[in-house]
Amino acid sequence: MTATQLREPRSSDATHTYDVGLLVLRLALGLTIAAHGAQKLFGWFGGGGIDGTGQFFAASGYPSPKAFAVVAGLTETLGGLGLVLGLLTPLAGAAVAGTLVNAIAVKWGGGFFAPQGVEYEILIALGAVALALTGPGRIAVDRVLPGLRSHRLGHGIAAVALGVVVAGVTLLLRK
Repeated sequence: MTATQLREPRSSDATHTYDVGLLVLRLALGLTIAAHGAQKLFGWFGGGGIDGTGQFFAASGYPSPKAFAVVAGLTETLGGLGLVLGLLTPLAGAAVAGTLVNAIAVKWGGGFFAPQGVEYEILIALGAVALALTGPGRIAVDRVLPGLRSHRLGHGIAAVALGVVVAGVTLLLRK
């Protein structure tokens, strides 16, 4: 190989590659968590709907379990769809991560690995945090909206902090 062939790819090629990679990550995480939200809200994909999810939340110690089922379902569905579209990405990622903090707390104690572990929840939560911090890439709705074209790390950090605080307050309400 010549020195020319060993050089780094052109900047535009590398940027395109990162954008496609971020899109794939957004689609995988976003569709997965949106489907979980649809299970809670509508009973789709074998889910319990509001009533079944409310019963689970009651057993997990949450007050107003049906209200929490609606909040969790909406947060997962809208946060997941936000990631899919690359819309308000820092907030969408923070919403998903905050919801998963609660899921990890409820499920904690079964070890790390499946079937009782929390590795799945941790992976989705950290993937959502990574997207909140890095931004959606150029293949995203955020890129065409005024004021959202350029991602700022500070926005991602603030959004994740907000998600963690809201998750913490929610956990404090559990019995």
